[in-house]
Amino acid sequence: MQFYYGQQMPLRILDEAEFWKHQEEEHTVVIRELVSELEPEFVDALKKWEQALAETNQQVVRFIESVVRSGYQISDQLHQQVMQLVAYCLQQSESFIALCQQIKTHSAAVSSNHTAKVVLVHIIRESEYFIGIAQALLSSGQ
Repeated sequence: MQFYYGQQMPLRILDEAEFWKHQEEEHTVVIRELVSELEPEFVDALKKWEQALAETNQQVVRFIESVVRSGYQISDQLHQQVMQLVAYCLQQSESFIALCQQIKTHSAAVSSNHTAKVVLVHIIRESEYFIGIAQALLSSGQ
């Protein structure tokens, strides 16, 4: 993500967060569908994650609507709230990665499914990409 968006940067990062939270939500379904014999504790965890990611995605959408309604005149308070939401999204992605790592490492069903291992690595990399974007924004102070 480029950082030359100026005043629209908060909207740009929210756009990214919306996209990646939706991706992570879909990834919970992909894992469950791909690994038909996935252990019940992982299936349950993925279903809970699907709901949590959907809720975060909706929260991001509400912030996008607030930024748009403000006419892109973002108050310091709204900017701070956006940054806090981005930090939350980053932490959520880190926790989602931890679950994916746990599934990859501890699931007997995944250990015998090469495709599932490859897909989990891909899912982890995608979430890491979002984390990189979020960390860059948070460290830049924009």
